[in-house]
Amino acid sequence: MVTDDLHERGTAVRRAVLGDAHVDGAIARTTGFDKDFQDYITRYAWADVWQRPGLDRPTRSLLTLVLLAALGHWEEFEMHIRATRNTGATGDQVKEALFHVALYAGVPAANRAFAIAREYFPEPDVREV
Repeated sequence: MVTDDLHERGTAVRRAVLGDAHVDGAIARTTGFDKDFQDYITRYAWADVWQRPGLDRPTRSLLTLVLLAALGHWEEFEMHIRATRNTGATGDQVKEALFHVALYAGVPAANRAFAIAREYFPEPDVREV
């Protein structure tokens, strides 16, 4: 794996957002075939885009969730739902963002996103009948 300032900064942000266990697993699964791709996303997604000024981390997290849901990338969506515990995006913010998915990308996409997200933001045990 390549090491330089951009890669190191990207790795630090990736760990802060996704967690050490996820990043360690991704690194352990990296092969000669995809090592350049792993370096690419570390440098350009995590070191460049996620560290740009102008948006805070919770906002970037919500934007990522909305885009992934709108595009139907459910494995990545779930990974970023789990990451909200590190990004500061709240369950209420995720819920509101998913209403935008329903309006602009369609109810089926939002329905699936809500189904995944509710596993990470469960309701209280008391339910009204």
